[in-house]
Parts: sequence; C-alpha cells; structure tokens
Amino acid sequence: MGLAHLGRIDDVIHGRMRLGIMVYLSDADAADFTELKSVLEATQGNLSVHLKTLEKAGYVAIDKSFRDNKPLTRVSITPEGRKAFSAYLDAIGSLIGGKDG
Repeated sequence: MGLAHLGRIDDVIHGRMRLGIMVYLSDADAADFTELKSVLEATQGNLSVHLKTLEKAGYVAIDKSFRDNKPLTRVSITPEGRKAFSAYLDAIGSLIGGKDG
C-alpha cells in the first residue's frame, strides 16, 4: 500500500512555496531573489521565510552581494537539496502509484 511511503515525505520541501522553490531551482540551478519572487508570485517576506527554512535544512545556498550598487541575492540548490528533492519525488511517486517499492 502506498501509504507506507507517507513517512518518507520531506516536511521541509512539502509546502506549496518551498516545493515551488525546489522545482524551479532543480531546473535552473540558481535564481535571484526577484526572479523567484516573480515566478512564485510571492511577497518578499513570505519568500524570505521559506528560503531561510530551506537554507537551514541545507537544501539551498543563499549568496548576498551587490550589482551596480544594488543588493543582489542569489539562491542555488545544493547537492544535498538536489538529493532530498529527488527522494521527495520518489516518495510522492510511490504514494501516488500505490507501490511498496
């Protein structure tokens, strides 16, 4: 029964905003804060909170710098984040597929 895989669902990733961040970064590798905010239709505060949660888990790296005297925040998926996201997708697939894999 697929419900055995429910416990393998990563709670750090399994939220609409954090899942959106991980999906985007898994394809793009890195994005700036403004880009993520726009793509995810998030407020600055909401995005910041979710990025901090992912950063604390080691799933994303956040690099703050300046470009043309303006702050630039770049977010990238870490190898650990890529591995966790892959495991998350496997667990969701097993749950939906109803396999005991």
